[in-house]
Amino acid sequence: MIRPRFQLPVLALAALCAGLLLSLPGRAALGAPGALVDTSGPAQLIKTASDVMLKDIDANRSRYRQDKAQLYKLVDDVLLPNFDVDFAAQQVLGKHWRNADEQQRARFIKAFYRSLLQTYGDAMVDFTGDRIRFLPFQGDPAAARATVRTEIRRDGGSIVKVNYSLRKTEAGWKAWDVVIEGISYVKSFQEDFGPEVEQKGLDSLIQRLESSGSAVKPVKRS
Repeated sequence: MIRPRFQLPVLALAALCAGLLLSLPGRAALGAPGALVDTSGPAQLIKTASDVMLKDIDANRSRYRQDKAQLYKLVDDVLLPNFDVDFAAQQVLGKHWRNADEQQRARFIKAFYRSLLQTYGDAMVDFTGDRIRFLPFQGDPAAARATVRTEIRRDGGSIVKVNYSLRKTEAGWKAWDVVIEGISYVKSFQEDFGPEVEQKGLDSLIQRLESSGSAVKPVKRS
């Protein structure tokens, strides 16, 4: 089981997810979800990706409660194209990424993703759009890095500050880190995984993550 130092708000979880892209037939008529995401700037990307996710969940909430696999596919369809999977995984593994071969890197990305969904995915069904507030963007759209600031309201009414870190790539803006109340998920998992890799090896970590996420079926390309 993944042991992060904080409980991830569900939209923060969605931003972390990496997997294989699949379109979702049979959902409410929202068009092609990925096509509705505005990638023209960092703030637009986070806002529209969140909107697409939440509208789809609202329209299919009862269905997703019965079939979590379709919810996981929604995450794949909307978030994956806009998340810098390789860069985030590289930062999480730190120095161990350099020593990993291509097969280990690919396995780590998939295993980490499935384990996250297995641990937190069910909570996404109950998340509603009125819990999130997007703060005015204060960065320079021409810069290579950007931060998009949001606030998420918990069930008890308290507010959690959630900032998304993005970088401009050859394919456009991509999210790669989520900072919750000043705590970076990348750094947190790096600190959790680093000692384990040093003690038991990277393959052992990957196998543990694969086991903890085994209930999440792999997504196949169409």
